[in-house]
Amino acid sequence: MTNDLIPALIPTLRPLLAAEASAEALGSGTDPGDLEQAVWLRLLERLKSEGPPADPALWLRGAVQSEARRTRRTSRREAAYATEPADDTERGPEERALSADRDRTLHAAVRRLPGRCPGLMAALLSPKDLTYREIAGELGMSQGSLGPERSRCLGCLRRMLAAEVAAPAPWGMER
Repeated sequence: MTNDLIPALIPTLRPLLAAEASAEALGSGTDPGDLEQAVWLRLLERLKSEGPPADPALWLRGAVQSEARRTRRTSRREAAYATEPADDTERGPEERALSADRDRTLHAAVRRLPGRCPGLMAALLSPKDLTYREIAGELGMSQGSLGPERSRCLGCLRRMLAAEVAAPAPWGMER
């Protein structure tokens, strides 16, 4: 019997639910779509357990208000984490040592690059996060030549680092 009522209830209640949810969402600080979804779920649960409400429009208004109150209570109790729970920024000593070693290797290779590459790569790797305009001004070159020069320097750096890294032999053994 409830399966026959659902197709009849949805089109008649949808505009009312959208209006009620929009009005209540402003005060509760929630998304109207989330509020609508919660009320539809409550209606389906009610249809399964108790059957249809005697006055669907009145029931719907009460359900929207009830869900909005529940959302307000929940949001007052919730506290934001200072960091993401899965945030693993605290690395162990092994990870910090490996990272520092990689950084030393990279910076040593950058210093050995030819021409203007060491200055350009150092500026690109700078923690200041300089813009191309700032880098060009710092190095005394045109902003338009930074891209091609950067590509040449990165190619040279790749070849230099590839030659320094030992390629593994068959079966994962290092030579």
